[in-house]
Amino acid sequence: MPREITVATRTLPAFRIDRVLSALLMMSVMVMVFWSQGVAARSLPDFTGLVEENSGAVVNISTTTEPKGGNTGFGGMPFDERQLEQMPEFFQHFFRGPQSPFGGSPGGAQPRRSMGSGFIVSSDGYVLTNNHVVEGADEIVVRLNDRRELPAKLVGTDPRSDMAVLKIEDGDDLPVVKVGKSRDLKVGEWVFAIGSPFGFDYTVTAGIVSALGRSLPSENYVPFIQTDVAINPGNSGGPLFNMDGEVVGINSQIYTRSGGFMGVSFAIPIDDAMNVFRQIRDKGMVSRGWLGVLIQEVNRDLAESFGLKRPRGALVAEVMEGSPAEEAGLQSGDIVLEYDGDEVQFSSDLPPMVGRTPVGETARLTVLRGGEEVTLEVEIGQLPDEAQAQSQAPAGNNGGSSSAPLGMTIEPLPAELADSLGVPGGVVVTDIGRGPAFEAGIRPKDVITEINRREIRSVADFREVVASLPEGRAVSVRIVRQGRALYLVMKP
Repeated sequence: MPREITVATRTLPAFRIDRVLSALLMMSVMVMVFWSQGVAARSLPDFTGLVEENSGAVVNISTTTEPKGGNTGFGGMPFDERQLEQMPEFFQHFFRGPQSPFGGSPGGAQPRRSMGSGFIVSSDGYVLTNNHVVEGADEIVVRLNDRRELPAKLVGTDPRSDMAVLKIEDGDDLPVVKVGKSRDLKVGEWVFAIGSPFGFDYTVTAGIVSALGRSLPSENYVPFIQTDVAINPGNSGGPLFNMDGEVVGINSQIYTRSGGFMGVSFAIPIDDAMNVFRQIRDKGMVSRGWLGVLIQEVNRDLAESFGLKRPRGALVAEVMEGSPAEEAGLQSGDIVLEYDGDEVQFSSDLPPMVGRTPVGETARLTVLRGGEEVTLEVEIGQLPDEAQAQSQAPAGNNGGSSSAPLGMTIEPLPAELADSLGVPGGVVVTDIGRGPAFEAGIRPKDVITEINRREIRSVADFREVVASLPEGRAVSVRIVRQGRALYLVMKP
């Protein structure tokens, strides 16, 4: 008969169980912390290999500009450097300072030197950089990371995109960068730059893509890449790389209030840059597509007045005479919603789309007109060197003035002024007080040609349209101010 065995058990006090559980919990937390830190460390990018592979094709660019004109009549500095050193500091500052009538240094005005960055895109020595890096330079020297210094000549520039193409003289079998596709960039992905900020050669900085398609006031034809990569003076013209070691942009500008990096940098997309490069290399100039319209942003009030559910598109404020847009039937008040199948979200989207279209090609536009979508086909022309704009301020009285309930006084538009502005008619604002018109931004001397999508050719038209305006609802008002057409939003 088997024996029964009794096993004695002992119960641990409750406080000891709590201690054990607390210790186990603490250990698990520590394990999780160390594990998460390890994962985070492993997820951060390592740029060392990419920098080693690509530094050879990045160059430092130094320029020299000889002083032109500006002869002060003093015949140069009357003292040499040794004599200057023996003078009191006040006199040294006077003769050397920028305000000096002797050119700022012994011997008269000295050459101006500047520095920037660039990168080699072909083994025979073509280099891309910014136009502002080499603008006006008399001598250009390219320095490679193996410390070779080679003279370079300027092949061509494109100030509209701030691009310049150089050619290293006697260049042969030089290292080149890998060119990527900026259109494949995503907001949030890692990028890095190699350049010479403040003259510190081959400085590497890194960050992420902050935004795409940024429009800056001075460059309407470049959809800039915005990054938080540290860019400073001397980085201009240098490459922006992705994590595949491909160039996706040319570092060009920064937003700053201090003169240095503040977290917002802008790069020219490499797709646009290579298009400019090929045109300069092959034909010595850059041709861009031209539509021939003046456009403005569609804000919430304008969207409401034109029947859009949300703000989008580019509002055509004026169609230039004899332009491709006029020949295609585009009208002021049209809102361009699509260009060749690509949606136009902001008015700044349209100029780069048109600019990169080859001259002579036909583009398909989808526009909103009278609340309905209309498709137009336009043959793209070549962007003129300078935009032609007429500007003339409205002149004196022509009788028949009228005071309107919108808070402004108007008069008929003189025929000669209508002809000069290229409009069939309208009314001139002669006086304005507090009211809906003032709040909309209408000012004296503005010419009103349209209200609530109805044409205004005379004072009678103005009175009729104003009398029928819906109360409390936003309506569009088209004005011509100093020769430029503009849409405003008014709430009667």
